[in-house]
Amino acid sequence: MPKRSNKTRNILDEISADDALAILRLLAKEDPKIANRIEQIAIEYLSGVDIEDIASQVYFDLDSIEVEEVWDRSGRTRNGYVEPTEMAFQMFEDALDPFIEEMKKYQKLSMFAEAKEYCIGILKGICKFENESTSEYKDWAVDAPSEFFG
Repeated sequence: MPKRSNKTRNILDEISADDALAILRLLAKEDPKIANRIEQIAIEYLSGVDIEDIASQVYFDLDSIEVEEVWDRSGRTRNGYVEPTEMAFQMFEDALDPFIEEMKKYQKLSMFAEAKEYCIGILKGICKFENESTSEYKDWAVDAPSEFFG
């Protein structure tokens, strides 16, 4: 296998994720063997779902919501009035959205065991938030954990 030059290494370090994806797609399109190998690597890479890590991330994101942000985003708006509890619920949903989208990605890829583990991680994070968080925000989002757990 030929040695990589420093120039090649620098290009790989500097390209954006979008550029890398475009290059990967071009390689896959050019060679079916490379396309199969890319798929194998992707499945191996994605199959490492860590329930505890996901739960910790969910808990951290929920616990990091500041009650002051609830107050700033609620109240009178151009379109009427937004209750602080309604805004707290919306912010809870917004914090969970990236995790739910990631879980859906596993479902779309027919990686159902990984989707299930990801879901368990989300649920554990919600439970941890409900049971352990001392955040003042939690007082404004009282029903959100049980609603989203369902």
